[in-house]
Amino acid sequence: MEAQDISSAVQRLYDTYPFPPEPLLDSPPPGYNWRWNWTAAYNFCTGQKPDKQDVRILDAGCGTGVGTEYLVHLNPQATVVGIDLSAGALAIARDRTQRSGADQVEFHHLSLYDVARVPGEFDLINCVGVLHHLADPIKGIQALAAKLAPGGLLHVFVYGELGRWEIQLMQKAIALLQQSANYQDGVQIGRKIFAALPDDNRLVKREKERWSLENQRDANFADMYVHPQEIDYNIETLFELIDASGLAFLGFSNPGFWQLERLLGKDPTLMQRAQGLSDRALYRLIELLDPAGATHYEFFLGRPPLPKADWSADETLLAAIPERHPCMEGWASCCLFNYDYQIVNLSEAEFEFLQACDDNWQHSVSEILSQVKLDLAGVRSLLKSGLIILSPS
Repeated sequence: MEAQDISSAVQRLYDTYPFPPEPLLDSPPPGYNWRWNWTAAYNFCTGQKPDKQDVRILDAGCGTGVGTEYLVHLNPQATVVGIDLSAGALAIARDRTQRSGADQVEFHHLSLYDVARVPGEFDLINCVGVLHHLADPIKGIQALAAKLAPGGLLHVFVYGELGRWEIQLMQKAIALLQQSANYQDGVQIGRKIFAALPDDNRLVKREKERWSLENQRDANFADMYVHPQEIDYNIETLFELIDASGLAFLGFSNPGFWQLERLLGKDPTLMQRAQGLSDRALYRLIELLDPAGATHYEFFLGRPPLPKADWSADETLLAAIPERHPCMEGWASCCLFNYDYQIVNLSEAEFEFLQACDDNWQHSVSEILSQVKLDLAGVRSLLKSGLIILSPS
């Protein structure tokens, strides 16, 4: 299909099945996604707190506004703009944000290719689950890069081919039986295929293991199995996309997956051999060894200048200004979830330090430690656990 035909087909899908199909709430959405919090994302990419909060944020391909709503509520001083190809999805996004009091947001009915029509530059651009549905993802990411302000961040989520192998097969099977461009028929055919296949079928087992809970809703099933356009990536093709953006790669936002030690750590000789690999070759090795886990890539790109904080020197750390991380669940308690929803159990001294961070008016780590029975190793532990964010003195 031509690019315009693909865009029209994608628009019809999301007008038929607005996505994501999350319920509308009359209050702010629950919890958080730290990648959508400007302070948390900036800290992840640079190691320090940003120097401003009145930023401009773009949700590129916002759909029904689920992410947009979080972007507004997690960044109360920001101005948020959402764009999407589907008028039906945008109508739901407007309703969603109005209901929950997300006032500082505006929406535009635009293709991602046409983002240049939105005035100004953005400090944070969120593009989740969109680029892989474009006929020309490189053109799309270049359009977004052109709207990113100096010192800005681009957060991207795209599909991985290795972890979606069974999905690809089912997509092709449904397409052979589906009435052309009838997405509702495609959903019915797909559900019938799953019901008819033996329980030990590989496609059935993968669906039940990984996707079946969310795919109970037709919109999720349609987005996964009857989408008219999808490009899945591997590390090699992913970095072709990244390089074409002209932006700096700042890292995957799920760094734990990209640690080779979890796969080969029990054999030091293999780990030693891997030390000579480039970062990209190492990423490729990891996805080849853990294909089921490589369902997607979620990462940050940036436009320089961007700082890179180094808190390794005790003197620098002692002079830093600490604050409690904006994304945590369960505070104030000694047992809580950190920014990545990992359980953390605090000692009494760590708890007191975080309390002091809450009451902090530009007091340094050194000044707080003079009042709290915690050593510098304890501060580093809080930093590693993602419970504090530092600013240079």
